[in-house]
Amino acid sequence: MRDLITTCTEPFTTIDPVRPAEGNVWAIVLAESDGVRARAAAQRRDNQTPPPRDRAQTSLQRTLDRVATIVPSERTVVVTQADRDCCLSADLAGCPPVYVLQQPADRGTAAGILMPAHWVAARDPGATVVVFPADHFILEEAVFMRCAAQVAAYVRKHPEWLVLLGVQPTEPEAAYGWIEPGDRVGWTTRGPIYRIRRFQENPTEDAARRLFALGGLWNSFVFASNVTTLIDFGAEHLPLLHDRLVRLPLFFSTQYEAWALRQAYLFAPAADFSRTILESPSPRLAVAQVPALMWCDVGTPKRMADTLHSLGAAPPWLPTFQPGA
Repeated sequence: MRDLITTCTEPFTTIDPVRPAEGNVWAIVLAESDGVRARAAAQRRDNQTPPPRDRAQTSLQRTLDRVATIVPSERTVVVTQADRDCCLSADLAGCPPVYVLQQPADRGTAAGILMPAHWVAARDPGATVVVFPADHFILEEAVFMRCAAQVAAYVRKHPEWLVLLGVQPTEPEAAYGWIEPGDRVGWTTRGPIYRIRRFQENPTEDAARRLFALGGLWNSFVFASNVTTLIDFGAEHLPLLHDRLVRLPLFFSTQYEAWALRQAYLFAPAADFSRTILESPSPRLAVAQVPALMWCDVGTPKRMADTLHSLGAAPPWLPTFQPGA
């Protein structure tokens, strides 16, 4: 693990005026899947499908642009796999300085979130963290990031809650996580916060249709939490993984840091954050619905094709991935 400092060689372009999140808010950007799940399709774009901004060639770069509107780069942590160092360096070229934490092995999204949570807590025990996957397409980015900032502000005042951003679904897509909102537990300046009555990761098609009819929400997997609360969730629901990670702060910023990470991951269990924590019956999980917008987890070529079709884009390679195929 190391801190990667890159030099910005050109002016940093913001997406839209968005107020930065107040207080000690940190961002954790999950980049381990970026370039693996969707890069094959993304590389086949041509001039008919222009990139979101002049120098953005990957979804990680675009995600960092979004994050920078509410969280400064010096409090942004990018999590990746050690074997992606070469690709990541290219992705971060020209971006503002960020911290990079390299996982020695793939132990699932739970370790990918909880390990950097321990790292942030060692530096800032009272931090609020906002987690962002790096393989999302968001058309109304400023709207989405304002919602993320408001959820972070709510968590600062109510640190017992982990609050997800829920997206209004456009179809009963069974490949997403689904959130069934419950009672209202609070407010942000942009709307209510609801307790999560039930969370289902990748439900059956019948269950997805039922949730769609009931007004369920797609899980964007963007969420805010007090860093200590997040670590406590890990200790409660993933005690074996917690035992492997809890001693890491002793070695952070020492010559034994990389060794300690390898040892921790050597016998760490693999676990999915959604299935082990978000699907738990915890009374401290909540959701805030973002306004209707174009959002897509472009984790597969099919989803990328569906998104581009919906935008009216038709690059030559698109017929290879027909929408809904």
